[in-house]
Amino acid sequence: MTPDDARARRASGRTTLARIIAGVAALVAADCLAPPVAQAGPPFVTDDPEPVEAGHWEIYGFSDRTDAIDDRNGTLAGVEINYGAAPNLQLHFIAPLAFDRPAGGPLRTGIGDLELGVKYRFVDPGKNDWWPQVAVFPLVEVPTGDARKGLGAGVANVFLPVWMQKDFGPWTTYGGGGYWINPGAGNKNWWFAGWLLQRRITEKLTLGGELFYQSPDEIGEKDSTGFNLGGVYDFNNHYHFLFSAGRGLQNMSENRFSYYLALQYTF
Repeated sequence: MTPDDARARRASGRTTLARIIAGVAALVAADCLAPPVAQAGPPFVTDDPEPVEAGHWEIYGFSDRTDAIDDRNGTLAGVEINYGAAPNLQLHFIAPLAFDRPAGGPLRTGIGDLELGVKYRFVDPGKNDWWPQVAVFPLVEVPTGDARKGLGAGVANVFLPVWMQKDFGPWTTYGGGGYWINPGAGNKNWWFAGWLLQRRITEKLTLGGELFYQSPDEIGEKDSTGFNLGGVYDFNNHYHFLFSAGRGLQNMSENRFSYYLALQYTF
Protein backbone atom coordinates (compact mmCIF):
# COMPACT_ATOMS: atom_id res chain seq x y z
CA MET A 1 0.00 0.00 0.00
CA THR A 2 1.42 3.40 -0.98
CA PRO A 3 1.43 6.37 1.43
CA ASP A 4 -1.25 8.02 -0.73
CA ASP A 5 -3.49 4.92 -0.43
CA ALA A 6 -3.07 4.87 3.37
CA ARG A 7 -3.97 8.55 3.63
CA ALA A 8 -7.04 8.00 1.42
CA ARG A 9 -8.23 5.05 3.56
CA ARG A 10 -7.84 7.06 6.80
CA ALA A 11 -9.72 9.99 5.25
CA SER A 12 -12.52 7.63 4.12
CA GLY A 13 -12.78 6.15 7.64
CA ARG A 14 -13.02 9.59 9.21
CA THR A 15 -15.76 10.56 6.73
CA THR A 16 -17.79 7.42 7.51
CA LEU A 17 -17.44 7.99 11.28
CA ALA A 18 -18.48 11.62 10.86
CA ARG A 19 -21.58 10.55 8.93
CA ILE A 20 -22.56 8.06 11.65
CA ILE A 21 -22.12 10.67 14.40
CA ALA A 22 -24.11 13.20 12.38
CA GLY A 23 -26.92 10.68 11.85
CA VAL A 24 -27.15 9.83 15.54
CA ALA A 25 -27.11 13.52 16.45
CA ALA A 26 -29.93 14.18 13.99
CA LEU A 27 -32.08 11.44 15.54
CA VAL A 28 -31.47 12.74 19.07
CA ALA A 29 -32.26 16.29 18.00
CA ALA A 30 -35.48 15.18 16.31
CA ASP A 31 -36.57 13.41 19.49
CA CYS A 32 -35.72 16.38 21.70
CA LEU A 33 -37.48 18.88 19.43
CA ALA A 34 -40.64 16.81 19.02
CA PRO A 35 -43.70 18.37 20.67
CA PRO A 36 -44.45 17.05 24.18
CA VAL A 37 -47.18 14.45 24.56
CA ALA A 38 -50.38 15.70 26.21
CA GLN A 39 -50.91 13.88 29.51
CA ALA A 40 -54.39 13.35 30.91
CA GLY A 41 -56.48 10.52 32.32
CA PRO A 42 -54.03 8.12 34.03
CA PRO A 43 -52.72 8.24 36.72
CA PHE A 44 -56.08 9.62 37.89
CA VAL A 45 -59.52 7.99 37.99
CA THR A 46 -61.06 11.12 36.46
CA ASP A 47 -60.70 10.87 32.70
CA ASP A 48 -60.28 13.45 29.94
CA PRO A 49 -61.78 14.08 26.47
CA GLU A 50 -58.49 14.21 24.55
CA PRO A 51 -57.97 11.14 22.31
CA VAL A 52 -54.64 9.79 21.13
CA GLU A 53 -53.65 11.41 17.83
CA ALA A 54 -54.62 9.44 14.74
CA GLY A 55 -52.05 6.76 13.92
CA HIS A 56 -50.33 6.99 17.33
CA TRP A 57 -50.23 4.64 20.32
CA GLU A 58 -50.11 4.82 24.12
CA ILE A 59 -49.02 1.67 25.97
CA TYR A 60 -48.97 1.48 29.77
CA GLY A 61 -47.58 -1.15 32.10
CA PHE A 62 -49.25 -0.42 35.43
CA SER A 63 -50.05 -1.57 38.96
CA ASP A 64 -52.67 -0.29 41.39
CA ARG A 65 -54.10 -1.13 44.80
CA THR A 66 -56.95 -0.07 47.08
CA ASP A 67 -56.96 -0.87 50.81
CA ALA A 68 -60.39 -1.15 52.42
CA ILE A 69 -61.02 -1.85 56.08
CA ASP A 70 -61.52 -5.57 55.43
CA ASP A 71 -59.89 -6.16 52.04
CA ARG A 72 -57.00 -5.30 49.72
CA ASN A 73 -57.49 -5.54 45.98
CA GLY A 74 -56.19 -4.19 42.70
CA THR A 75 -53.90 -5.03 39.79
CA LEU A 76 -50.57 -6.76 40.33
CA ALA A 77 -49.59 -6.00 36.74
CA GLY A 78 -51.69 -4.73 33.88
CA VAL A 79 -51.46 -3.49 30.31
CA GLU A 80 -53.42 -0.57 28.90
CA ILE A 81 -53.34 0.15 25.17
CA ASN A 82 -54.82 3.22 23.47
CA TYR A 83 -54.74 3.75 19.70
CA GLY A 84 -55.73 6.77 17.63
CA ALA A 85 -57.86 5.02 15.01
CA ALA A 86 -58.93 8.27 13.28
CA PRO A 87 -59.01 12.00 14.01
CA ASN A 88 -60.88 12.49 17.32
CA LEU A 89 -61.37 8.71 17.73
CA GLN A 90 -59.47 6.46 20.19
CA LEU A 91 -59.73 2.72 20.79
CA HIS A 92 -59.04 1.52 24.34
CA PHE A 93 -58.10 -1.83 25.94
CA ILE A 94 -57.02 -2.93 29.45
CA ALA A 95 -55.95 -6.44 30.51
CA PRO A 96 -55.19 -6.82 34.25
CA LEU A 97 -53.60 -9.52 36.39
CA ALA A 98 -55.83 -8.91 39.40
CA PHE A 99 -55.43 -9.76 43.08
CA ASP A 100 -57.66 -9.83 46.14
CA ARG A 101 -56.74 -10.43 49.78
CA PRO A 102 -59.57 -10.35 52.33
CA ALA A 103 -58.60 -9.56 55.91
CA GLY A 104 -57.37 -12.80 57.46
CA GLY A 105 -57.69 -14.64 54.15
CA PRO A 106 -55.28 -15.91 51.48
CA LEU A 107 -53.96 -13.89 48.55
CA ARG A 108 -55.84 -14.76 45.35
CA THR A 109 -54.57 -13.80 41.90
CA GLY A 110 -55.68 -14.32 38.32
CA ILE A 111 -56.94 -12.66 35.17
CA GLY A 112 -59.24 -9.76 35.96
CA ASP A 113 -62.06 -8.24 33.93
CA LEU A 114 -61.00 -6.91 30.53
CA GLU A 115 -61.92 -3.32 29.67
CA LEU A 116 -62.87 -2.17 26.16
CA GLY A 117 -63.76 1.37 25.15
CA VAL A 118 -64.08 3.97 22.41
CA LYS A 119 -63.39 7.66 23.01
CA TYR A 120 -64.91 10.15 20.55
CA ARG A 121 -64.21 13.88 20.87
CA PHE A 122 -67.10 15.78 19.27
CA VAL A 123 -66.10 19.30 20.38
CA ASP A 124 -62.53 20.47 19.69
CA PRO A 125 -62.49 24.27 19.56
CA GLY A 126 -58.69 24.66 19.67
CA LYS A 127 -56.53 26.52 22.17
CA ASN A 128 -57.72 30.01 21.18
CA ASP A 129 -61.40 29.42 21.88
CA TRP A 130 -63.01 29.62 25.31
CA TRP A 131 -65.11 26.48 24.69
CA PRO A 132 -63.76 23.28 26.29
CA GLN A 133 -63.03 20.02 24.54
CA VAL A 134 -65.87 17.53 25.01
CA ALA A 135 -65.94 13.78 24.41
CA VAL A 136 -67.87 10.63 25.18
CA PHE A 137 -65.94 7.54 26.31
CA PRO A 138 -68.23 4.48 26.72
CA LEU A 139 -66.54 1.49 28.39
CA VAL A 140 -67.46 -2.17 28.77
CA GLU A 141 -66.04 -4.31 31.58
CA VAL A 142 -65.96 -7.86 30.20
CA PRO A 143 -66.43 -10.47 32.99
CA THR A 144 -63.27 -12.51 32.38
CA GLY A 145 -62.20 -12.51 36.04
CA ASP A 146 -63.29 -15.10 38.61
CA ALA A 147 -65.94 -13.37 40.73
CA ARG A 148 -65.83 -16.16 43.33
CA LYS A 149 -62.23 -15.18 44.11
CA GLY A 150 -62.95 -11.45 44.11
CA LEU A 151 -61.12 -10.98 40.79
CA GLY A 152 -64.04 -9.74 38.73
CA ALA A 153 -67.65 -8.61 38.75
CA GLY A 154 -69.09 -11.82 37.31
CA VAL A 155 -71.29 -9.83 34.91
CA ALA A 156 -70.63 -7.22 32.22
CA ASN A 157 -70.62 -3.59 33.39
CA VAL A 158 -71.07 -0.57 31.12
CA PHE A 159 -69.95 3.01 31.80
CA LEU A 160 -71.47 5.93 29.86
CA PRO A 161 -69.54 9.15 30.66
CA VAL A 162 -69.03 12.63 29.21
CA TRP A 163 -65.68 14.39 29.77
CA MET A 164 -64.60 18.03 29.32
CA GLN A 165 -61.20 19.76 29.36
CA LYS A 166 -59.72 23.24 29.12
CA ASP A 167 -56.07 24.35 29.03
CA PHE A 168 -54.78 27.69 30.36
CA GLY A 169 -51.07 28.07 29.67
CA PRO A 170 -49.31 25.60 32.02
CA TRP A 171 -52.63 24.72 33.70
CA THR A 172 -55.05 21.98 32.62
CA THR A 173 -58.42 21.20 34.15
CA TYR A 174 -60.74 18.40 33.12
CA GLY A 175 -63.53 16.25 34.46
CA GLY A 176 -67.11 15.13 34.14
CA GLY A 177 -68.74 11.83 34.89
CA GLY A 178 -71.34 9.32 33.92
CA TYR A 179 -73.57 6.39 34.74
CA TRP A 180 -72.47 2.80 35.43
CA ILE A 181 -74.88 0.00 34.45
CA ASN A 182 -74.12 -2.61 37.09
CA PRO A 183 -76.37 -5.71 36.89
CA GLY A 184 -76.24 -8.66 39.25
CA ALA A 185 -77.73 -9.79 42.54
CA GLY A 186 -77.32 -7.15 45.25
CA ASN A 187 -75.84 -4.60 42.83
CA LYS A 188 -77.08 -1.13 41.93
CA ASN A 189 -76.49 1.11 38.95
CA TRP A 190 -74.39 4.04 40.10
CA TRP A 191 -73.02 7.48 39.23
CA PHE A 192 -69.41 8.63 39.09
CA ALA A 193 -68.17 12.22 38.88
CA GLY A 194 -64.70 13.71 39.18
CA TRP A 195 -62.72 16.85 38.49
CA LEU A 196 -58.98 17.51 38.27
CA LEU A 197 -56.58 20.45 38.17
CA GLN A 198 -52.95 20.01 37.16
CA ARG A 199 -49.98 22.21 36.24
CA ARG A 200 -46.82 21.68 34.25
CA ILE A 201 -44.10 22.48 36.79
CA THR A 202 -41.09 21.99 34.52
CA GLU A 203 -40.58 20.74 30.98
CA LYS A 204 -40.53 17.19 32.38
CA LEU A 205 -42.81 17.26 35.43
CA THR A 206 -46.59 17.77 35.71
CA LEU A 207 -48.40 17.61 39.07
CA GLY A 208 -52.10 17.65 39.90
CA GLY A 209 -54.93 16.60 42.15
CA GLU A 210 -58.50 15.35 41.77
CA LEU A 211 -61.70 15.00 43.76
CA PHE A 212 -64.21 12.30 42.85
CA TYR A 213 -67.60 11.00 43.97
CA GLN A 214 -69.56 7.81 43.45
CA SER A 215 -73.03 6.76 44.50
CA PRO A 216 -73.57 3.29 46.03
CA ASP A 217 -72.92 0.34 43.69
CA GLU A 218 -74.46 -2.25 46.03
CA ILE A 219 -77.67 -2.38 48.03
CA GLY A 220 -77.02 -1.14 51.57
CA GLU A 221 -73.81 0.74 50.67
CA LYS A 222 -73.27 4.50 51.11
CA ASP A 223 -72.07 7.32 48.87
CA SER A 224 -68.31 7.85 48.85
CA THR A 225 -65.89 10.61 47.91
CA GLY A 226 -62.11 10.65 47.67
CA PHE A 227 -59.06 12.40 46.33
CA ASN A 228 -55.77 11.60 44.61
CA LEU A 229 -52.56 13.59 44.23
CA GLY A 230 -50.10 12.63 41.52
CA GLY A 231 -48.34 13.50 38.34
CA VAL A 232 -46.32 12.57 35.28
CA TYR A 233 -42.56 12.68 34.77
CA ASP A 234 -41.40 12.68 31.13
CA PHE A 235 -38.08 10.88 30.72
CA ASN A 236 -38.27 11.89 27.05
CA ASN A 237 -40.95 12.15 24.37
CA HIS A 238 -41.55 8.39 24.39
CA TYR A 239 -41.16 7.20 28.00
CA HIS A 240 -43.18 8.59 30.91
CA PHE A 241 -43.58 7.67 34.58
CA LEU A 242 -47.07 8.13 36.08
CA PHE A 243 -47.93 8.07 39.78
CA SER A 244 -50.78 8.93 42.15
CA ALA A 245 -51.95 8.16 45.67
CA GLY A 246 -54.95 9.10 47.75
CA ARG A 247 -57.76 7.95 49.99
CA GLY A 248 -61.43 8.33 50.75
CA LEU A 249 -62.92 11.42 52.38
CA GLN A 250 -66.44 10.07 52.91
CA ASN A 251 -67.18 6.41 53.70
CA MET A 252 -63.42 5.94 54.15
CA SER A 253 -63.75 2.27 55.09
CA GLU A 254 -63.93 1.47 51.37
CA ASN A 255 -60.78 3.45 50.50
CA ARG A 256 -58.31 3.86 53.35
CA PHE A 257 -55.45 4.19 50.88
CA SER A 258 -54.95 3.71 47.14
CA TYR A 259 -52.16 4.15 44.62
CA TYR A 260 -51.40 3.86 40.90
CA LEU A 261 -47.98 3.45 39.25
CA ALA A 262 -47.26 3.11 35.53
CA LEU A 263 -44.59 3.30 32.87
CA GLN A 264 -46.01 4.67 29.63
CA TYR A 265 -44.58 4.35 26.10
CA THR A 266 -45.94 6.66 23.39
CA PHE A 267 -45.21 6.60 19.68
